[in-house]
Amino acid sequence: MPISQALEVVIGLIFIYYVLGSIVSMVTQWINEFLETRGKALERYLVKIVGDKKIEDLVRLPQLQSLRPIRYKNFLSVFGSVTEPKRIEKIPVSVLVDSYFDLIGLTSSKDLNLMQLAELVDKLPDSEGKQAFIQWINQGVTSIDDLRKRTTAYFTGMMEQASATFRANARSFVIILSIAVTILFGTDSIQLAKALWTNAELRALTTAKAQMVVEQEGTTATLDDLIQQLGDITIRIGWWQTERPAAGADAMTWVSFVLLKILGLSLTAAAVSQGSSFWYDLLKKITSPTTSSSSSRSSGGESSSSSSSSSG
Repeated sequence: MPISQALEVVIGLIFIYYVLGSIVSMVTQWINEFLETRGKALERYLVKIVGDKKIEDLVRLPQLQSLRPIRYKNFLSVFGSVTEPKRIEKIPVSVLVDSYFDLIGLTSSKDLNLMQLAELVDKLPDSEGKQAFIQWINQGVTSIDDLRKRTTAYFTGMMEQASATFRANARSFVIILSIAVTILFGTDSIQLAKALWTNAELRALTTAKAQMVVEQEGTTATLDDLIQQLGDITIRIGWWQTERPAAGADAMTWVSFVLLKILGLSLTAAAVSQGSSFWYDLLKKITSPTTSSSSSRSSGGESSSSSSSSSG
């Protein structure tokens, strides 16, 4: 039936977007870990807080050293299990406030007069954190408790900015990799839709794999699994299956072919850049009713109930 056929085409497209998105997500994670992009983004904001001269003193504090993640030293270290501490990636705001107060000598202080507090802050290197303290002192804030509350609010905002910076960097990697993976596999959405519409066997294959992903693997599939799944399909729809204009075709035919190819690849890259989680959730919503209905017809009401539970 046309409706069923159209649904299978949609499922096939979503499944391929999910697989490509999963590959992009895994590679992006590897790149971020290898380049320590999250740690570098955080470090930029720590420098704003304490200045270039004090950043090393801050991160060497024991409570911050314990937050350093342990990862492989490099790509080849996986063979020898060689690990090392990497840059700090996340710091709870309360820990950062305590660390900052330790650094500037306010932790053990109970009450300081205005001159004592100003003298203590004046010893800090130039930084946004120092300027914030000077502004608060000029406003008459000299209580350690009040300073701690204001520092907590200030650091909360700085950590949110650091997270936003990392997400922006990661998003750039995702977009670039989405384009690269799309071109590598030659996954043209227009060609994919045509191939799925005209090839019942290909539609059945992608629908079955989509249901299997939802029921068994989900987002826990390994890279090998994803590439295998993609290979089973793209061997029929990759660059080598592109239908080019016949020899001797006129210029307009070639122009139309090139424009459609660029449009198809662009659609795929844009879709893949939405992320595997987006497509997995959509795939789950679409295939779950199909799975439950199929189970009901083959195994009866009891099996249908079990299938609905597992696929939901």
